[in-house]
Amino acid sequence: MAQLDERLQMLKELTDANGIPGNEREARDVMRKHIEPFADEVTTDKLGSLVAKKVGKEDGPKIMVAGHLDEIGFMVTSIDDKGFLRFQTVGGWWEQVMLAQRVTVMTKKGNIPGVIGSKPPHILPAEARKKPVDKKDMFIDIGVASKEEALEFGVRPGDSIVPVCDFTVMKNEKYLMAKAWDNRIGCAIAIDVLRELKGTNHPNVVYGVGTVQEEVGLRGARTSAHYIKPDIGFGVDVGIAGDTPGVTEKEALAKMGEGPQIVLYDASMVSHKGLRDFVTDIADEHNIPYQFDAMAGGGTDSGAIHLTANGVPALSITVATRYIHSHASILHRDDYENTVKLIVEVIKKLDRDTVNRITFD
Repeated sequence: MAQLDERLQMLKELTDANGIPGNEREARDVMRKHIEPFADEVTTDKLGSLVAKKVGKEDGPKIMVAGHLDEIGFMVTSIDDKGFLRFQTVGGWWEQVMLAQRVTVMTKKGNIPGVIGSKPPHILPAEARKKPVDKKDMFIDIGVASKEEALEFGVRPGDSIVPVCDFTVMKNEKYLMAKAWDNRIGCAIAIDVLRELKGTNHPNVVYGVGTVQEEVGLRGARTSAHYIKPDIGFGVDVGIAGDTPGVTEKEALAKMGEGPQIVLYDASMVSHKGLRDFVTDIADEHNIPYQFDAMAGGGTDSGAIHLTANGVPALSITVATRYIHSHASILHRDDYENTVKLIVEVIKKLDRDTVNRITFD
């Protein structure tokens, strides 16, 4: 692999970290390491979301920029007599992308490699071979001979299981492959927004947040937004890339490399029109490319943030990503950098009067 620059090294550390909902500690520690130099204060709420505060103007409006720390994964539910692990999915998985994939089981005695297995097709009836294997018929093989051996290695019900895919810069170096882009890219953007604001005057207080448990119901966004009480909220996440074979423009419009996605609508939120227009006006003014997106299903942390207290104008800004909710996904470095650039320019303009105008006009 080519020598990684500072940003790529940060992305590698964030995505290589393991952290399913309810056990985000590893990813949180990486985010804390990278965001602390640019924050005035770093705390966590009681559920485990990381909150990094940077003061521009002490009595200015509070701006929340949230990416979620957790990635989809699995949890050990039981160990059979031969040492095979039964598991529960944690977050949304599609059976087609699970089977025969490598995983890491996180035990109290350290990480153990494994693979998701099922009956081989050779012994299945012809009809069964045509259908995807049901999750409940899968298991994880950690290469042991018995339940006792698995227990001896430290495996216990409740242990986290995480997909395996090392961070990879592809042949075209703008394309980056990793597990957990959903949503360590949002965490990276929150870090870089604070980095870019270092030493600049901004008329507000900015909170770069790594939320927990987004994949199981936007839970950490709810608690951290109650903690912060923001005036404006941005959920930064991955979006669907519609530029692969078989995907029609009716299903997904966005293309990788053509700028951040401004999400108009998803199942968790109708985006705030005033904030949306303000952000796209800033993008136009600074020649930052962007594209619109709308999804009938799914949601982001904005869905919880906008319902905090008596309401928060919120917008989701996403990075078009291929193959989300699988072991390996791909995004484009330009989209990541343009998202940072856009949010920084927006924050510089969000003074109290502007926030009031967006909120109450």
